[in-house]
Amino acid sequence: MSERVVLAFSGGLDTSVAIPFLAEQMDAEVIAVAVDLGQGGEDMDVIQKRAIDCGAVESVVVDAKEEFAADFCVPALQANALYMDRYPLLSSLSRPLIVKHLVAAAKQFGGTTVSHGCTGKGNDQVRFEAGLAALAPELKVVAPARDYAWTRDKAIAFAEDKGLPIETTKKNPYSIDQNLWGRAIETGFLEDIWNGPTEDIFAYTSDPAQPRDADEVVITFKEGVPVALDGRALTPFQIIDELNRRAGAQGVGRIDMVEDRLVGIKSREVYEAPGAIALITAHMELENVTVERDLARFKRGVDQRWSELVYDGLWFSPLKDALDTFIADAQKYVSGDIRMTLHGGRAVVTGRRSEESLYDFSLATYDTGDTFDQSLAKGFVQLWSLPSKIAAARDARHG
Repeated sequence: MSERVVLAFSGGLDTSVAIPFLAEQMDAEVIAVAVDLGQGGEDMDVIQKRAIDCGAVESVVVDAKEEFAADFCVPALQANALYMDRYPLLSSLSRPLIVKHLVAAAKQFGGTTVSHGCTGKGNDQVRFEAGLAALAPELKVVAPARDYAWTRDKAIAFAEDKGLPIETTKKNPYSIDQNLWGRAIETGFLEDIWNGPTEDIFAYTSDPAQPRDADEVVITFKEGVPVALDGRALTPFQIIDELNRRAGAQGVGRIDMVEDRLVGIKSREVYEAPGAIALITAHMELENVTVERDLARFKRGVDQRWSELVYDGLWFSPLKDALDTFIADAQKYVSGDIRMTLHGGRAVVTGRRSEESLYDFSLATYDTGDTFDQSLAKGFVQLWSLPSKIAAARDARHG
């Protein structure tokens, strides 16, 4: 019996070519697995058929949109996950879910090897293989673009030689990855970091400079999970999908950054994540209302570390699991409504309400009805300042 290779299949040039290439190099049968993460674009039925036409013995399409939203995007939202305080982890979140379904397919079809289309320069090779090491360490891994020095020119020539049913003559200058949580664009003229992005590269967002009426939305959360928009109960997938359209129409969520890659190089990345940025902005504000100060301060450090772990491909690590428990506990009072105005490329919070609010109007007001006992403040300030006062006196003695 031939060896069976389970391939993470996108339907593009590189993974389409990988099917006959792996079959020849390894004398293997290839099982193609495509995972629908709400990325839109090409029809998944077309992708499924393309894998068969390229020589796969099995072609599997997994509808994981709701799973991705509930089990990956929502935890990222609860962690306010922004790598380097800007990137909402859209590609990083998808890889562990794809790995999960690759392992399931390997078990179903008797696969002994898993293959992906990553190069040796990127983060995704780490995310795929670290996930596989955690979930199925017995599986071997092969990456044609990395392991066989596979270039785009070689891939095009191979595809033309084999007569594969894919477009090989029109060269897209960009590398694009997209899913429900956002869209990443890199390479091409963007590799010169002085070049500004042009409007034609964007697909999830409209030009924020164009005049249009503002859009007001109310997002309802229950224990850190978004559950409704404008009073309409929806699933996390439906909420993210709708906010991608509504916030995207206002140009919200464009990010242009030079990013520290896991492999040690800096890379210029352009992202558009309208739904993610709107939701994270709303969630952070609701935490400001409902989470006690010291817990909130500590959680900001946890959120940053969580983001770094996920970016670095350690979704299935013990530390990530432990931080998940902390973050989940910190969400137990994060319930309420956030009103936002989406306009001009920004998602601006304009209202907050929660039955779990720690905001006390009678303590906060400066008007009649103020219940804050200001007579206590003088002694508090004196005691709070005492360590600094004593240290300053010592400095003066040595001055």
